[in-house]
Amino acid sequence: MLSLHSTRTGSLLITIFAGSLAFVCQDPLVANLPFCNYKLDIKDRVADLVGRMTLADKVSQLGTGATALSDLAIPAYQWWSEALHGVADSPGVLFGGNVPHATSFPQVIGIAAAFNMSLVRAMAVTISTEARAMYNNGRAGLTYFAPNINLFRDPRWGRGQETPGEDPYLASQMLSSL
Repeated sequence: MLSLHSTRTGSLLITIFAGSLAFVCQDPLVANLPFCNYKLDIKDRVADLVGRMTLADKVSQLGTGATALSDLAIPAYQWWSEALHGVADSPGVLFGGNVPHATSFPQVIGIAAAFNMSLVRAMAVTISTEARAMYNNGRAGLTYFAPNINLFRDPRWGRGQETPGEDPYLASQMLSSL
């Protein structure tokens, strides 16, 4: 039996429930199925959905681009979206239609150099608003990696510009502003 607490599939399905299940359950194909019954416990709903998935369905959800499950009205989902510069130039985001572009921000090291936490907060609000707009228009998922708040400790890594630098206090202040 599939354990929902210890598998990536369980985590994936909890995420689907948290994000797009409201859209999925509007489809008449699945609207009356138990996984769309909001009166049931989330564990029961997830167990019902997992029970309806074939092994191939489950495997298809494990990559960065989860395929659509048309018999369950679950749309394709892109897990690899990045917000290092904001939603702009992010893999997994399809610009066009109602959303032709998004705001592009400087590298995190540049934002950190400003020592301006209200700027960091404004950036985070803009990124989240634009990410939600992309999702609502079917142009991206809701999973974004970044900005990177790891401390830069070793120049051999070669990606120090993607971090706020070496200062733990500054990094903590940036993180609390996100």
